[in-house]
Amino acid sequence: MAVPVKLTGMVLNLLTILFLFVCVMNFPAFSEARVRRYKWELKYEYRSPDCFSKLVITINGGTPGPTIVAEQGDTIVVELKNSLWTENTAIHWHGIRQIETPWFDGTEGVTQCPILPGETFVYQFVVDRPGTYLYHAHYGMQREAGLYGSIRVSLPAGISEPFEYDYERSIMLMDWYHKSAYEQAAGLASIPFKWVDEPQSLLINGRGRFSCSSLASCNESNPQCTPYSLTVIPGKTYRLRISSLTALSALSFQLEGHNMTVVEADGHYVKPFVVQNLFIYSGETYSVLVKADQDPSRNYWATTNIVSRNPKTTPPGLAILNYYPNHPRRSPPTIPPPGPVWDHVSPRENQSLAIKARQGFITPPPKISDRMIVFLNTQNRFNGFVRWSVNNVSFNLPHTPYLIALKQNLLHAFDQTPPPDGYDFKNYNIFDVAPNKNATTSSGIYRLDFNSTVDIILQNANTMNVNNSETHPWHLHGHDFWVLGYGRGKFDIYNDPKNFNLVDPIMKNTVPVHPYGWTALRFRANNPGVWAFHCHIESHFFMGMGVVFEEGIEKVGKLPSSIMGCVHRP
Repeated sequence: MAVPVKLTGMVLNLLTILFLFVCVMNFPAFSEARVRRYKWELKYEYRSPDCFSKLVITINGGTPGPTIVAEQGDTIVVELKNSLWTENTAIHWHGIRQIETPWFDGTEGVTQCPILPGETFVYQFVVDRPGTYLYHAHYGMQREAGLYGSIRVSLPAGISEPFEYDYERSIMLMDWYHKSAYEQAAGLASIPFKWVDEPQSLLINGRGRFSCSSLASCNESNPQCTPYSLTVIPGKTYRLRISSLTALSALSFQLEGHNMTVVEADGHYVKPFVVQNLFIYSGETYSVLVKADQDPSRNYWATTNIVSRNPKTTPPGLAILNYYPNHPRRSPPTIPPPGPVWDHVSPRENQSLAIKARQGFITPPPKISDRMIVFLNTQNRFNGFVRWSVNNVSFNLPHTPYLIALKQNLLHAFDQTPPPDGYDFKNYNIFDVAPNKNATTSSGIYRLDFNSTVDIILQNANTMNVNNSETHPWHLHGHDFWVLGYGRGKFDIYNDPKNFNLVDPIMKNTVPVHPYGWTALRFRANNPGVWAFHCHIESHFFMGMGVVFEEGIEKVGKLPSSIMGCVHRP
């Protein structure tokens, strides 16, 4: 007998409601994922972040740029118009792994052609992990012209962090030069060589203070350089998301009279530990918990200082920790606390060693690796130019981006000889100026077996100056890596691996190698694409301190036409 139409409709409606209920109950993260759209325009405008007026790159009129705020699993769409008019650009989404979207990593020369003046380019990618991340220019030395900002990714609603706090704030640290990126690049690429020297000031959330004296283009009463004020309510606990995008400087950060508990590093939970000075290197991000538990009748200083290099004339960066309801511009009654001694290496090494994965959030590394590559970081010369090198090879970007060249089999576009996996371990003395200062240059890359486990040893050495070794923060695109250990002196490829931390190593995307020391990393080559790995100091990468990894290129999908405007064919 036929079922009445009315009953059939009721049954269908009930089944539909039941299906939707099951979907909502079992897939809450999927149902809540959103597409977050941003429309940005880049321009050169005069700004005075440290009271000195100069041309800076703004996003929608501001520097730092807008903060991207999202939840885990969201899709970010940034429509970027390049109105610099005489200058190309590209933006890298620092810490975002770009799984299945390697062409939107934003690394000009590696994953895309530059965005030309007047062009609009659309970046689209998924933020697949919660944490604190960054974005910044990845074209020439544009980052230090003001093109940078932060990305804050929270857990989906209903999921809690493994620590408690009442409010959160973002703190971005930057060093600042009065010379343009063009002037600095010209000096670095000249004979005789002209170094960029130390920065003129340090910025906290885009604000600093330069002593103007009689400079006509400087005005200490300009509201653009009024110290940043971090307002807190007495008794409350704050999560400060602290990040550094300095062009050169390693920094310490402190809050007068307050301890900070480190709980996150580069998007991964840290076994909590307490610091008074947080050491932070270019490209790193941290979350710290701070309780506003001091005398509420006054304000306090927030300070940042240069470490690892002699700051010479660079003053500390200053901001105000404002206890509500005190006036946010009311100066603290004390002088700013001094920072750590700039050339004391041990406290910085101790912090690096203290950073471990939090219990309950440990991702164990593979027990063994398939390949070890040792990178000796040295300063060299090439045809009279001063360069930085890795294993005596100074890196040059090709005209055709690697991702495009490899997918379209344009093997003429870059050197086909791979760079070396090591150096003369037996005879090279890392404590002396190299007897042979001359390097070679190459655009060759490292081809990694897909899904293999790779160990990277970053080995520091002496520069071309006697008794001098510098701190280098290295950043890996497209991956997080396990930090297996640090050490002083020359890495012993036979004995030091026996002491690697395979129990609770932290995962990061940026890590320092300390003077005359080594840092050991391990990662899985499981993200199809072409990925840069380089020193995050602007001038060092510009001068050749970097490499490129290729993995699983055959698994990369069809490239979008928007990235291909500069392809050179034979």
